[in-house]
Amino acid sequence: MMKRISLFLIILLSTTLIFSQEALKSLEEEYYDFMALQGLVERPTLGYRTLSDSVWNFVPQTEMMENDDGTFTKVNIAGQDSEKNVWKNNNLGTTWTLWNATEDGKGTNWFTRGFYNGLKAKVYGPEWFNSYNTESPYGQNDGALWQGKGYNTSFTTGIRLEGLGFEFTFKPQISFTQNLPFDYIKPNYSGNNFYGKAESYGYYGVTSIDAPQRFGDKSFFTFDFGDTELRYTFYNFTFGFGTQAIWLGPAQINPIIHSNNAASYPKIDVGLRKTKIYMPYFGWDLGDIEFRSWWGKLTESYWFDNDDKNNDTLISGLTIAYSFPWILRGFTVSINRNMLSNYEFNNYNLFNIFIPGIKNSTSGGTDNSDQRFSLTFDYLFKDLNLDLYFEWARNDYSPNLDWIIRYPFHTQGWTFGIIKNFKLKNNYLQFNIEITGLETSSDYDRLIPWYTSFYTHHIITKGYTNRGQILGAGSGTGSNSQYLSIKYLFEKGYILLFTQRHNPDLDYTMYIDSKINSTQAEKNIRCNLDFGIEANIFINKNFAFINNYTFEIERNPLNTTVSDGVSKKRYNNIFQLTFKYIF
Repeated sequence: MMKRISLFLIILLSTTLIFSQEALKSLEEEYYDFMALQGLVERPTLGYRTLSDSVWNFVPQTEMMENDDGTFTKVNIAGQDSEKNVWKNNNLGTTWTLWNATEDGKGTNWFTRGFYNGLKAKVYGPEWFNSYNTESPYGQNDGALWQGKGYNTSFTTGIRLEGLGFEFTFKPQISFTQNLPFDYIKPNYSGNNFYGKAESYGYYGVTSIDAPQRFGDKSFFTFDFGDTELRYTFYNFTFGFGTQAIWLGPAQINPIIHSNNAASYPKIDVGLRKTKIYMPYFGWDLGDIEFRSWWGKLTESYWFDNDDKNNDTLISGLTIAYSFPWILRGFTVSINRNMLSNYEFNNYNLFNIFIPGIKNSTSGGTDNSDQRFSLTFDYLFKDLNLDLYFEWARNDYSPNLDWIIRYPFHTQGWTFGIIKNFKLKNNYLQFNIEITGLETSSDYDRLIPWYTSFYTHHIITKGYTNRGQILGAGSGTGSNSQYLSIKYLFEKGYILLFTQRHNPDLDYTMYIDSKINSTQAEKNIRCNLDFGIEANIFINKNFAFINNYTFEIERNPLNTTVSDGVSKKRYNNIFQLTFKYIF
């Protein structure tokens, strides 16, 4: 009997599917995106990405094959077998078919064709991340993990089941932070103790934000549900509840409106996955559309304040994306918007997110809904192996058309990037340039007598954060960043060289120094210079490790006025090592 059961399981599990659902910014997802520039796979989303939405499918290829006599013949091959797929001998994840109601899993009528008629399974990880920061915290886009000074580690693994329209994913994250002491900027409390227990560790800005400079004074463990979710999808209409991280827009390092930089939070979402539009009767291709809205609960960290009334914040979000057909094929535009509100604000309506003209201020002048808005543009040129992208955003968004026309740069933020692949015989080079600016617009320096910053708000006191980390760009509020990387991809992995120049929170420096202390702000500007190398090696087709070393020069890390314009320096060595097994 046991032999028969074993044989039955082997037969079931031997059937695999040529597609993969990958976690945000994972080794596999970034390689699939590399192949999207090669035309080997189709990007599964237009602007709203989660693990469940990140379904990568290979597309058939036509290539020229050399004959024995030196001539060439055009042949059709499977996308995964293409010579452009430099990792084709490595495992990028397996989806097993456990059961099919029909031979191919497709339905036999209109209703059953709306979902997969069977049961599929996928295993994630296990993945073990380790880092050591010698002098100060360093790290972003790593979920609930906060990488303080000293040793940091996180472990994640999980499973996904899908069938009959239902999708269940369980992929939590467990992390540890040694959290050794380091020198940081004294928190600014404007002469009072509003921040209570966070006084020793809080942020230094004039307005509040729950972004501690240090997460307490002890080592700690964190459990986070991570990419866990229950979902139902019928055709492309989808509804889900869970904690999967959201990545909005095409940015690779610093998406402005939403990323996986912070811990996950519970939310429900509803919408339409990437869907092809056709002209009725004529069948003309009218492009693709995508729509998603969500509502969730954000929570403050342990190191913010003692006021239990503001522990939780309601977040609501909306994104609509459209990809053009014909001569503009590959060009995608998306609109993204979200709101934050305190739970005790009784006049808040869950459906305000759908009202285009809602303003921040009520008739009484109380700014109860903190809004952010962005437009993203992404142009993928497959023939050129080139991707151009741009995100333009506004903080404290209010749709006052006259003000937008007269001064569109008010409270703006932006990210611009270029990705380009170059073929080197059987291998590839990939270049990525990304530039981000989140400094407050110049009208605040000259016309408006109060301080603000992109991810802060005077009533939503925690700012745009969850459990102490910013939900958007990991570069931080009031920052700018210039990033350049060169990646060499070969059969057994890649080698990446990168450099980044980063100004942390210039809003604080400019406002505090020029308006409050009347000192020379340019002498207090901080800057971090990063130089790094990363190598990913597949030991075999299933097991890989990623090793990273970054040398960071922090110039004037404590934001102190120095004589003769010579800033103090701090040298941070960052060591990172990840072990990953891919089923």
